[in-house]
Amino acid sequence: MDGKRVAVVGGGAIGGFLSARLAEAGHAVTVCVRHHPGSLVLESGGVERVVPVAFAASPGETMPADWVIVTVKAHHDPSAWLDRLVGDRTRVVVVQNGIAHVREGRGFVPALAYIAVERLSPGHIVHRTGNRLVVAAGDAAQALDALFAGTVEVHAEEDFQTAAWRKLLTNVAANPVTALTLRRMDVLTSPGVREVSRALVAEAVDTAIADGARLSEQDVEATMDFYARFSGEDGTSMLYDRLAGRPLEYEAITGAVVERAHRHGVPAPINETLLALLRAL
Repeated sequence: MDGKRVAVVGGGAIGGFLSARLAEAGHAVTVCVRHHPGSLVLESGGVERVVPVAFAASPGETMPADWVIVTVKAHHDPSAWLDRLVGDRTRVVVVQNGIAHVREGRGFVPALAYIAVERLSPGHIVHRTGNRLVVAAGDAAQALDALFAGTVEVHAEEDFQTAAWRKLLTNVAANPVTALTLRRMDVLTSPGVREVSRALVAEAVDTAIADGARLSEQDVEATMDFYARFSGEDGTSMLYDRLAGRPLEYEAITGAVVERAHRHGVPAPINETLLALLRAL
């Protein structure tokens, strides 16, 4: 694909990583941030490199792009950026946690990131593992795959609702537990915590099934196995946000489970308890 004008809204961990991959694919990338970090450095496999991207610190510094990749957390509103960046031919991809963006309006394409990255400081991103985006199947998914040109694995998913719930399972225990305890993934192996984590995931699976997702009890064990594959030194996005004093994304994760559980009459007492604690922070 010839070089495109790509705007990435959000300079956090996922935004920084995807910006680097898009620049690597030969595109002119503008990272839209609230504060200019000076440069973008991606650290991967112990090697650091400065990524050739531009920055915009306000919507007025931008113009319509060929592609817009939205990577801000679900509790941030990107509309001011989108009003400037989206033209008649612009494709917009929303890469977020949770399930709210599954039916995103304005013709946006929802996506899920299976990429473990940490922002050490503004503009300094460390890639730990994973390199895959799951996107709702269609022409836009094929075009996105071409856009990344092999720098990121793009998987087109026919049943995106189920895929979004399955991705939510990977966050529903690890994110709140690490954020509340201020510990990394090793906390999930602590006595009693693994059982609490399993209960959180099981409640989410029951809720997802009631919501129409094609999940089963096997997804509980698959999620626990997924957690076990992480290093004890790995963290979660919610932990990183709490350590940095940033707002936490709990409403899009734990809050989504509790809201849908109430809607469908599914018991979710453990998720309700953690949501109360997270809101108290």
